[in-house]
Amino acid sequence: MSEQQRKRSSSAVRGWIGVAAITASLFVFLTTELMPVGLLTPLSESLDISVGTAGLMVTAQGVAAGLGVPFIVAWTRRVNRRLLLSALLAVLALGNLVTAVSPNYPLILATRLCMGFASGVFWAIGVSMAMRIVPERHASRAAAVVMSGISIATVVGIPLGTVVEAHTSWRTTFGIWAGLSLLVFLAVAAVIPSLPSQNAVSVREVFGLPVRNGQLRTVLLIVVFFVLGHFGAYTFVRPYLEDEAGAGSTFITVVLIIFGVGGAIGNFVAGYTAGRSLRGTFVVGLVGLLAALLLLRGIGDAESGAVAALVLWGLSFGAVQLSQVNMTLAAAPDTFEAAMSLNTMAYNTCIALGALFGGLFVDHTGVTSVIWFGVILAAASLLLRLATGWKKETPARPVPEDDQDDRLAPTA
Repeated sequence: MSEQQRKRSSSAVRGWIGVAAITASLFVFLTTELMPVGLLTPLSESLDISVGTAGLMVTAQGVAAGLGVPFIVAWTRRVNRRLLLSALLAVLALGNLVTAVSPNYPLILATRLCMGFASGVFWAIGVSMAMRIVPERHASRAAAVVMSGISIATVVGIPLGTVVEAHTSWRTTFGIWAGLSLLVFLAVAAVIPSLPSQNAVSVREVFGLPVRNGQLRTVLLIVVFFVLGHFGAYTFVRPYLEDEAGAGSTFITVVLIIFGVGGAIGNFVAGYTAGRSLRGTFVVGLVGLLAALLLLRGIGDAESGAVAALVLWGLSFGAVQLSQVNMTLAAAPDTFEAAMSLNTMAYNTCIALGALFGGLFVDHTGVTSVIWFGVILAAASLLLRLATGWKKETPARPVPEDDQDDRLAPTA
């Protein structure tokens, strides 16, 4: 092996280590954002608030992540991405620590707002960072590896937080996540190479994208309905199972793991099927999600029924989640970071609104109402996707530099 080949091999290995660090970053960001889902009951009891009010922890972080990200991404468009990601992880570690020791709920909400800004920016820059630090022909694979952090978070992170809380307290859970965030911060600082910002886009240009790009505009609307429906129901899955199936903390931990495993499998399968039919993969995933919600409402009062519903829900969510990111990339391949900032704005704002509306339904009409809320919004997303099918749709993906005449671009 020549010296040049050895250097190239070493650089590739370092790049994949960097991808692993970015995947770990997604893990800690996502588990922090959704951790209250598995802790709503003990949180509400400890802080002497209603379950719906406790759900505002998800709302607060989602609002900040959604509304702030286009502005922050634009304002930091000339900041080195390694430095920016390190700063975001420092904010996350400090925020988890403050949450763990906070004496009151208002301080927790304020802290979640601050962490939300950091979370939103990560979602906008993380995937594109991973695609830049590996050989160009492996960029799509790097993006898929980073997105697998979603499955890892749902399979391991959120259920693990529930287990830790069951044996200690919810404060200990957030304290442990502060330590994990710090470890990931150190890993990013050590292994991610310098990444000067590319394709700087101003705030005006970011918000002008959906005006000029009708395909992106449609994708964002589809994402809005899907996320509202999914998270409006999923945020309150613990109190729903407690009320309807009489489930205890151990069973809830198990079904959350089952949901996460289903999401991992759905993500893996969609990685193959989306390349053949992105639209079909998304549609099948949404149909499965609707069926899962109806199944949960119909037979979820029995433990076996709840397990069956959560398996199907996880499989479907994994497929839909990966598809919607690929839909954004296909709609705006040349301005992916800016488009992802808008996707993040829509996604996280709707996580927040889904948790907010779900909490209102829970507090005023009962926990079963959130299932119907999820059904209606997921059906709206499905109908919009069916009504706006494109004749040709290929997920955009990078190609080797020596194949410049065969670049794959999406067609609307």
